[in-house]
Amino acid sequence: MKEFTVGKNDAGQRLDKFITKTLPSLPKALMYKYLRLKRIKLNGKKADIAVRLKEGDIIDMYINDEFFAEKEEKYSFLGAGKNLDIIYEDENIMLLDKKAGLLSHPDEGEYVDTLIGRVQRYLYEKGEYDPKSEASFTPALANRIDRNTGGIVMAAKNAESLRILNEKIKLREIRKLYLCLVIGCPPKKSDTLQGYMIKDEKKNKVTVLPSPAPGAKEMKTQYTVLDTRNGISLVRVELLTGRTHQIRAHMAAVGCPLLGDGKYGTNAQNKKYGGYKKQCLYSYKTVFDFRTDAGILNYLKGQGFEADDIWFRDAFYDGTLIGEQ
Repeated sequence: MKEFTVGKNDAGQRLDKFITKTLPSLPKALMYKYLRLKRIKLNGKKADIAVRLKEGDIIDMYINDEFFAEKEEKYSFLGAGKNLDIIYEDENIMLLDKKAGLLSHPDEGEYVDTLIGRVQRYLYEKGEYDPKSEASFTPALANRIDRNTGGIVMAAKNAESLRILNEKIKLREIRKLYLCLVIGCPPKKSDTLQGYMIKDEKKNKVTVLPSPAPGAKEMKTQYTVLDTRNGISLVRVELLTGRTHQIRAHMAAVGCPLLGDGKYGTNAQNKKYGGYKKQCLYSYKTVFDFRTDAGILNYLKGQGFEADDIWFRDAFYDGTLIGEQ
């Protein structure tokens, strides 16, 4: 017999899911049988398979030892890189400075060395993440940034923190500010751009329309020009809506595509400044602007965090943009 105590990251899930993840080698037919025969008990009593677990629940399993045998685990995240730029960390969350070129999550071309892989390796080696004892939760990212864009990514260490971060993102109570370099100078020093976007799924490209149209989604982008030098402007941007390629598409729509953006700008424009292959865009600041209760993350209310190492900002100010005339 073995006894399991339900932790906070397992609370809320169904009993059958817990059993399956805890004993992956136990056939489902046997699991159902053992529940009927009370060889698997919840708090000393016969349990319904669909019952939702609570933190502190005790699950006793009177089953053959062979199903408890531990297999040698080979975790893919141990193949991820060790380099992590940590801006902030506490017992619940991490704020990470993801560099351009690193994937947030695996894709068909790269499965192992991703930002989430590095986070899981870091927490595993630190002793804060044990895949064997976590039946339901794995450290996860609350937001993502495209491979060719850098910036702050939030990671949750527990299920409750992830739930809260996702809720606050949905309620727009977490502000994300960006810096970018654009070719030319926007028409106004500061403005809120409004438009409507339609996405071509095949080309993975957005078209910005000036007025509503069938299937189009509204987009609002607030920007401020911080400085202009040699035909390039440093711009701070805040998204008031969250649409695909919003900053890239909206700035291009006003005649100022991002430097290095070959999708919404042109290679001819970029060649003047060395032919950048990645857009000069960085999610440099995150502000926890909570207006409603944030539970265990209430202590973050009003706090803001910035990334310091923004490669194109320094090049802009010291005049070392490649090919700058």
